[in-house]
Amino acid sequence: MDDSATTPWTRRLRCWLAGGDEPAPGAARYHLARFLILRLLGLVYLSGFAILINQGLPLLGSHGLLPIGEFTSRVAERLGSTSAGFQRLPSLFWFAHSDGMLLAPAWCGAVLAFLVLLGLTNAAVMATLGALYMSFVHAGQDWYGYGWEIQLLETGFLAIFLCPLGSIRPFPRRRPAPPVIVLHRWLIFRVMIGAGLIKIRGDSCWRDLTCLQFHYETQPNPNPFSRFLHFAPHAVATAGVLLNHITELIMPWLLLLGRNATRVAGVFFVGFQLTLIASGNLSFLNWLTIVPALACFDDAFLARLMPRALAHWADSAEAEAARCCATEPPRGRRVRAFTLALLFALLAWLSVPVVLNLLSGHQVMNTSFGTLDLVNTYGAFGTVGRERREIVFEGTADAAPDARAVWREYQFKCAPCDPARPPCVITPCHDRLDWQIWFAAMSSPNDYPWTLRFVSKLLQGDEGTLSLLAGNPFPDSPPRYVRARLYVYRFAPPGSSRYWDRQLMGDWIPPLSLHDARLHDFLKAYGWLDNGAAGKDDS
Repeated sequence: MDDSATTPWTRRLRCWLAGGDEPAPGAARYHLARFLILRLLGLVYLSGFAILINQGLPLLGSHGLLPIGEFTSRVAERLGSTSAGFQRLPSLFWFAHSDGMLLAPAWCGAVLAFLVLLGLTNAAVMATLGALYMSFVHAGQDWYGYGWEIQLLETGFLAIFLCPLGSIRPFPRRRPAPPVIVLHRWLIFRVMIGAGLIKIRGDSCWRDLTCLQFHYETQPNPNPFSRFLHFAPHAVATAGVLLNHITELIMPWLLLLGRNATRVAGVFFVGFQLTLIASGNLSFLNWLTIVPALACFDDAFLARLMPRALAHWADSAEAEAARCCATEPPRGRRVRAFTLALLFALLAWLSVPVVLNLLSGHQVMNTSFGTLDLVNTYGAFGTVGRERREIVFEGTADAAPDARAVWREYQFKCAPCDPARPPCVITPCHDRLDWQIWFAAMSSPNDYPWTLRFVSKLLQGDEGTLSLLAGNPFPDSPPRYVRARLYVYRFAPPGSSRYWDRQLMGDWIPPLSLHDARLHDFLKAYGWLDNGAAGKDDS
């Protein structure tokens, strides 16, 4: 069918879907937004794959704390077959899960993410990155149970349609399609609204504006600025909660009110995430959340903030896009319009359970409603702890764990241990073991059984496990006994020679030796009796 035979309304719809024809005078352009979205997404992907290169083997490798091979075997047994497991949790590791197979996609992803960061990307590159990272998320077990993992998968999926398939360049010849910009805004809308609603519904301190009097101290990994904010006047904490509610519960609705209102919302979204980056170490969550927020800004707005060279390149890209569209066959425009219409319809359909969840009085957060994690529900800190509990692992080389034994502490890389050590700054990176220890401290070893395997690894002096820590207090030979003690930590007052005060609550795991029958039986029950692991003492 010739374009001349279509109605003006049909041509405008096709233009909106594919961005193929010359836009109307004054229409917003998004070349600079696309440039920033893809560059920042490349940085986030690079952080994610760098974490895997650094921590993947001791966490998920064949001798790791939760090996992928054991996980896929259990799931396949439960579901009846490997193919059923793949359909439920798509991942490359259903086909192979050796240590080399684990590192290869991590390195491949890191290289591709670095190219994206440099501006060398297209739809195929973004699709490959998404598939590689999905493999780790679906097989990563406890270490990948965070909301930002599925948020990265959804954001990465949208990025596939933000850039063309055939060219690799920072400013492609084709305009960003308006539906993809709208879908990015729909993502940031859900992220903000989901977080805001779960707070209002989940904890009274968000309603009485007192949560930030506790949060800076009790968040997973505080940074040095967190202590300053914790001891700031209560009015500062109250203002912070108000800013949170305005950003998460009011600003998303401005996305429905036109270009200028959308820009205002975008400023709030980005500014709010920058305050979170400054006040804590929430992995790459806040950096990732800025990605869809950038879709709130058109070229006219961003050109005032960015170097002239970039604005000039965006103008050149727009002129080139106009020339490209003028010579493109109508069939190409129709195919692209159909593809984006199908994408829009698919994500609208997948959004139905997400919207129902947001409207529900029993809202859940950080949950996917589909196998491929294409449209998810999000939220953070629905409840805020009033005190900080920390597990400190200790070892001794003495013959008996009695009152005369000398215990040495294992230091985590970021989690508070030594009261004199200042809080870390690691964002956008993520020490996954430290986060899980933070969760475990709110529960018991029965709910986090890998902590007993962690004790076994320490007793063996396992180099991979020790690489997850800040150091090894037993460099010559492993300890004879290891225990875990539970403390309550509080920020030390300003001016103190230490950063934390702590109070001992008791043993979280009692002293265990490598030959302790209790440890042996526990590891055996989970199938974790590795070579050299615990064995019963026959004496």
